[in-house]
Amino acid sequence: MNALLTLLIVLPILGAVVVATLPQAESRLAQGVGLAFATVELLLSIPLGTGFEVGKAGMQFETNVPWIESFGVHYHVGIDGFSLWIVLLTTLLTPLCIWGAWRSIEKRGGEFVAAMLVLEAGMIGTLCALDLVLFFTFWELMLVPMALIIGIWGSEQRVAAAIKFFLYTMVGSALMLAAIIFLAVEHHTASRGVWSFDMADLSQVVLTPEAQFWCFWAFVASFAIKVPLFPVHTWLPDAHTQAPTPGSVILAGVMLKLGTYGLIRFAFPLFPLAAGEGAQLLAILAVIGIVYGALVAWVQSDAKRLVAYSSVSHMGFIVLGITSWSTQGLTGATFQSLGHGLTTGALFMAIGVLYERRHTRLISEFGGVAKVMPLFAAMFLIALLGSAGVPGLVGFVGEFLILVGAFTHGGTTLFAVPVLVTVAATGVILGAVYLLHLYQKLMFGPLSNPKNAGLEDLNLREFLVFVPFVVLIIGMGLYPQPFTARIDPTAQAAVAAFNLKRCASIANANGDGPVLMATVIDGCSDPLGRVTDVYGDERPASAAKAAADRREAARQPTPVPPPSPAPAAAAKADAKAGRPDPKAARREGKAAGTEGRAEGRIEAKPRQVRPVVDRDAKSDAKADAKADAKADAKADAKTPANAKAPAAGADAKPGGTP
Repeated sequence: MNALLTLLIVLPILGAVVVATLPQAESRLAQGVGLAFATVELLLSIPLGTGFEVGKAGMQFETNVPWIESFGVHYHVGIDGFSLWIVLLTTLLTPLCIWGAWRSIEKRGGEFVAAMLVLEAGMIGTLCALDLVLFFTFWELMLVPMALIIGIWGSEQRVAAAIKFFLYTMVGSALMLAAIIFLAVEHHTASRGVWSFDMADLSQVVLTPEAQFWCFWAFVASFAIKVPLFPVHTWLPDAHTQAPTPGSVILAGVMLKLGTYGLIRFAFPLFPLAAGEGAQLLAILAVIGIVYGALVAWVQSDAKRLVAYSSVSHMGFIVLGITSWSTQGLTGATFQSLGHGLTTGALFMAIGVLYERRHTRLISEFGGVAKVMPLFAAMFLIALLGSAGVPGLVGFVGEFLILVGAFTHGGTTLFAVPVLVTVAATGVILGAVYLLHLYQKLMFGPLSNPKNAGLEDLNLREFLVFVPFVVLIIGMGLYPQPFTARIDPTAQAAVAAFNLKRCASIANANGDGPVLMATVIDGCSDPLGRVTDVYGDERPASAAKAAADRREAARQPTPVPPPSPAPAAAAKADAKAGRPDPKAARREGKAAGTEGRAEGRIEAKPRQVRPVVDRDAKSDAKADAKADAKADAKADAKTPANAKAPAAGADAKPGGTP
């Protein structure tokens, strides 16, 4: 049992309790203690990255102990390639948010830090939970502190934004809870009386098509609201605009990713038949969100609201990658989750810096800021270009993998893939348009507003907060391999498991109730072939043909060589076919050689000598020569004198052949 993940979940809660007990007047002390706990949490999470076994697709750092045994509920946590980097992103952003809010959060600072720490524990628990009851517990736990952060420390319309955020999320959570309970009951039926909420057990249950349909869309409703996916995105711009800067950073950086993580971890693997049929609708909504979010962001007058709508657009790319359910698509979606968390987090942090100095977010109030804040302008530009997907920065890698994965391998879950990818690619262009428009309006032009002339550039604390963002935005864009190498094996295993269970679901399509996979998996020796036979294959011709060739080769039986005939039978067969018997030929050659030597009519062939001869070879040659000389002498002694003359005459044949 590995207790590291448990420690990462418990430590922030312990820190929140300590901070909450400090005197309310000691706001700076509470912030310092909270920052210390968050920093220790970051340091403790580093072994997750260094100790993660590259190439392993299964769960690592796993802990599984009973919790509510009568219902099969376990405290089961672990991470794989899908959750590893988002956990590390969470432990990185939390101390940066607390430190970045050192001046912006002036009232009730201790309570704010306590809420941030509880939120961190909830997010890490959600990412690590492998039992659905445990997952739902952490899912709801992180809802409360986020609503408080928006409602207490937000802007003028903060209460309305907090209530809207809470209600949207609660509606989705209620639907997901109903599906979780139904799935556990179906497992109880299929396993003949065994209760379990563990993912390892529930993933073995094959529901009927109708049951998969309702459960899948109940899960999707909850996760789509969290993403947020068009058209259930309307809570996000208000929440971002009204939340304080640290709240916006952690909301965009981590909380939105939990929606896409839920699709990857639960919705698609548990209900693959419904997921394969519903992926097209999700992809269409994702593409609409990409273009719609970009166009609406372009016309915003509030800088923070513009970045909020950019999140709607960028999260659409991640959902598109998931719906393709390919190795490249899933790897790109996970990598893009990291990239978006870094770039958008940095953009919200930059808008917060301007708001602290001017107390306004209206784009029209700025202009020419780069002249008085050059260091800030440089940091802001790197984050903005990373968000726009410029090659060499983090945003390009994820979007490229998503588009390639959807185009080349999305044909088993999607159709009209070229149209979807083409429309989605226009979102990259529109992203560059609205982001460069924002930068031009804020940073360039004349200093027409005298209030901007005296703006201070970044101080040391603010500069150090931006440094990790900038380093990772550039570093992950130039060298993404350490990140993708830990995601790829998990993505490959997820694709294979999805196809296998989808095939099993097809086999149980006419069943009366839930069954375990082991009872219907016999006809799934070629899962993808069975799926494409039923649903077709919309992949490009080259990719589809290569896959078909591999399946056809796998179906062909391996040729077995015929057994060797017995020696006697082989000799008879050779004699019948007129082929010489090798053993007889060797016997005849030996007899002929003896006869020729006795007659003195054999001339020894010259010995083949290697260019370099060692001592052993020389001694062997001498011994052979002495033996030949003795044999010749004995033959000469036994042969009559009149029989020796022809040996040197014209009747002797070259080579000693009689």
